[in-house]
Amino acid sequence: MHVATADSILDSSKEAADQLWEQLSARLGDSPDWIIVAPSVSYDISQLQQTLINHGAKRFHGSTSCLGAMTERGVVNAEGRGIAAFGIVDPDGHYGVGEATLDAAASPEAATCQALDAALNDAGRPGEVPDLIWISAPPGCEERVISELEASLGAGVPIVGGSSADNDVSGQWAQLTQAGVYRDAIVVSVLFPSTELCFAFHSGYEPTEIKGRVTRADGRILYEIDGRPAAEVYNDWTGGVLQDAFASGEQNVLPLTTLYPLGRVVGSVGGTAYHQLSHPDHITPERGLSLFADVAVGDEFWLMKGTRDSLIERAGRVARAAMRTGDVAPGDIAGGLVIYCAGCMLTVQDQMDNVVGHLNDALEGRPFLGSFTFGEQGCFIGGENRHGNLMISVLLLGNTPV
Repeated sequence: MHVATADSILDSSKEAADQLWEQLSARLGDSPDWIIVAPSVSYDISQLQQTLINHGAKRFHGSTSCLGAMTERGVVNAEGRGIAAFGIVDPDGHYGVGEATLDAAASPEAATCQALDAALNDAGRPGEVPDLIWISAPPGCEERVISELEASLGAGVPIVGGSSADNDVSGQWAQLTQAGVYRDAIVVSVLFPSTELCFAFHSGYEPTEIKGRVTRADGRILYEIDGRPAAEVYNDWTGGVLQDAFASGEQNVLPLTTLYPLGRVVGSVGGTAYHQLSHPDHITPERGLSLFADVAVGDEFWLMKGTRDSLIERAGRVARAAMRTGDVAPGDIAGGLVIYCAGCMLTVQDQMDNVVGHLNDALEGRPFLGSFTFGEQGCFIGGENRHGNLMISVLLLGNTPV
């Protein structure tokens, strides 16, 4: 197993992709078997895709990332422009990428099945169960994608990935593979590596003592908590964080709520609960809250609380948690993939170099690619695959054959 990263902030889409390939090829010393690509939407995604194909890239999984990306060398962002990639050379492993668009399939479930079948065929392992699945999807259907993957493969396969993002939540996100460029595709990679994988899924937030039960909800709209309008309850819980929005009629409250997400208990370790987070982004006309994750009547939500310092330090802690889960040391790691919530990134944007620093300290300089996403998918320590917001997911690949 050999891993390397590459990055570019060049203006030209073709020149940026040329530089990316040149760096990746030189650092790997061979043609990669699998590539993850994370560009910002400021690039011509079709030009990036075609340039990679012209260079001979045979298998890549791409999803746009908010404002850029990060690697072990630093943040890849020049005025909202940047692209980074993570490549693997693993002659004894098998990797496959498949995709299906939502508009061409009857449902997200059908698209997920098509993408999974295509990925397994691409890996030359049809009908088999991979060691791990890496996913990308447009925001809005992530829970259904995870549910269908578990229905097809069983709940024991870890699912990791991130939702496509743009720079301003205007819906310009995209996905790209060796087969094409898409705005609404489910992209699935199946991993059968020759080395060990370890992973972790956490947030940088702590639960408060405040909680309530959902009494009215529909999809991603949380209408009521304990029989009251959800936005009013949330405003009370946070000591008035939405008060100015109420007074002005402003509906977009995404920047106001980043440090105060809502959390649902997924499980516990040693008596300490771990949570799946949901990020309120808009106040509805009925003073409900829209979220970046599904919600159901009967769910119990805790008010969570974070700080800028916790968001800066947490990525390194999640990387260490992944190593503890796999009982490995940094010297056993070839490299890693990091999914870091775009909302968290925007909150600590002026300190992102320190986020990179904490990751480098944890991984002792091993190569990693970090994407900034509008939804995070990962596998908790109890084996639960979930979609959440304001979360961090880390996947580490070992360097010794198993």
